[in-house]
Amino acid sequence: MTYSFESPAAYVQGRDAIDEVGDRAEPLGETALLIGDEVVLGIVEGRVRDSFDAAGVEIAVEEFGGECSASEIDRVGEVASDIDAEVIVGAGGGKALDTAKAVREDLGMAMVSMPTIASTDAPTSSLSVIYSEGGEFEEYWFHESHPDLVLVDTEVIAGAPTRLFRSGIADAMATWFEGEAVHRAGGENFFGERPTNAAYRLCSLCYDLLGDHGRAALTAVENGVVTEAVEAVTEANILLGGLGFESGGIAAAHSIHNGLTQLEAAHDATHGERVNVGTTTQLVLEGRPDEFIGEVIDFSVALELPVTLAELGVADPSEEDLQRVAEAALAPEETIHNAFDVSAADVRDAMIVADELGRERLDRG
Repeated sequence: MTYSFESPAAYVQGRDAIDEVGDRAEPLGETALLIGDEVVLGIVEGRVRDSFDAAGVEIAVEEFGGECSASEIDRVGEVASDIDAEVIVGAGGGKALDTAKAVREDLGMAMVSMPTIASTDAPTSSLSVIYSEGGEFEEYWFHESHPDLVLVDTEVIAGAPTRLFRSGIADAMATWFEGEAVHRAGGENFFGERPTNAAYRLCSLCYDLLGDHGRAALTAVENGVVTEAVEAVTEANILLGGLGFESGGIAAAHSIHNGLTQLEAAHDATHGERVNVGTTTQLVLEGRPDEFIGEVIDFSVALELPVTLAELGVADPSEEDLQRVAEAALAPEETIHNAFDVSAADVRDAMIVADELGRERLDRG
């Protein structure tokens, strides 16, 4: 068995970093395509155009359709081909960035990953999470290359909705629990190899930064300002979470997230919100001590993260609903198998207990 660690070619983070995107992308090609949804383009398009114009790089813009589906990837790919784009710039959240990664892979382009929210760890990775046009998880697409550049403007991040920043903390928090579970089990990372010690330590550092700075960072983002706490948590959410999940491996929390997408009632919850319920379920599945699970739930409640199914929109789920989630979480390709040998009944029962623990905590106030 070999050990591996992979990463983007470059990572840049800081206030007003967006104004540097043209200069930093100029070595990658002479023609670029920017994709983002309507809201994101309203925030970044002007500055991105100005930056590319100043760098002497042609840039076109295409509005992203909203779902990282096979059909949307094909559509954006046709646009990129029509203008002979050499660089694709994905701006926005994980689905826009994952679409850009897939187009880049299909066409052999360079790729700039430019998240405008710190809600997931997708920006640094070499994979795309593919959904149906209706928003149900379908599969992972694994790509040959990572982004050539990940560029994060923390002023843009701090100006985004606080809920999305909070969601990123939840996604990043799972990095440690899943990475630790994979490490303990001798499981594999996303490259089908053993995680390095470096990846394991990055997972741990990610969790430490969230614990040290999470509350202060949320307070800053609620006020739309950038502080050192915001910089630290943004790095944890995007860089450390991304490197950690991909090179360190993930386990049950994300599989349970994927299972929850089978329930339409959970579709309005964010990725990180669903993952957080997956995290507490994983801790129950592992048989972690009550006190430890309680501490994680307390931290989640302090950050206003969901700890119950009802908070995801799934009020009073039926036994059939929970069985569907559990069976989807145990699909053959799911990452839960990296660390656990469990049945659908095990997952279903752990969800019931985790949900009850969350409700008991909320009842205490």
